[in-house]
Amino acid sequence: MLRPFLQKNCIEAGCDEAGRGCYAGPVFAAAVILPVNFYHPELNDSKQLNATQREKLRVFIEENALHYAVAMVNNEEIDSINILKASFKAMHLALEQLPVKPGMILVDGNRFITWKNVPHQCIIKGDGIYASIAAASILAKTYRDKFMCSLHKQFPQYNWAKNKGYGTAEHRKAIEENGLCKYHRKSFNILPTQLKIGFSMNEEIV
Repeated sequence: MLRPFLQKNCIEAGCDEAGRGCYAGPVFAAAVILPVNFYHPELNDSKQLNATQREKLRVFIEENALHYAVAMVNNEEIDSINILKASFKAMHLALEQLPVKPGMILVDGNRFITWKNVPHQCIIKGDGIYASIAAASILAKTYRDKFMCSLHKQFPQYNWAKNKGYGTAEHRKAIEENGLCKYHRKSFNILPTQLKIGFSMNEEIV
């Protein structure tokens, strides 16, 4: 059973991101403030759930959270500022959208850039410990998955409807065959390295 709060005497917002390690597409982040009595038996780290469970929980979270917000930073900005800063920016953008300012931010992971001088606590694997972070992980994941399915219609050869932009064997093979498109993260150096051989070592150089 996930813990409801780190502190009981202030409004806490849980934050998490989705898509940080992908080859293509934006990084998404969510910020969620839950009520005291929030509970769902299947709530957990989004990576531990299947797509059907995540979608069901997305609806439950949206209907029962006090406040939630989702934001994204696109692949061009990821290439410009790097993926870590882009992940923090996406979280900040989500927090900005909340109608109330939290008194504490719970962040999944071990690093974060302070937002508006609000205290924060980084928690490694926090999406499997605190309900608000788990809820944020589910929103970020489901919103991003839906977005990648929309991009799939433009570039079906990469099958983002299935791999969501992650570096699966299928996605890497598609990159080898088709090259990169405008939604790929160029700073990730994901093009396969190919040696151009001008002659065989057994050939005589003339």
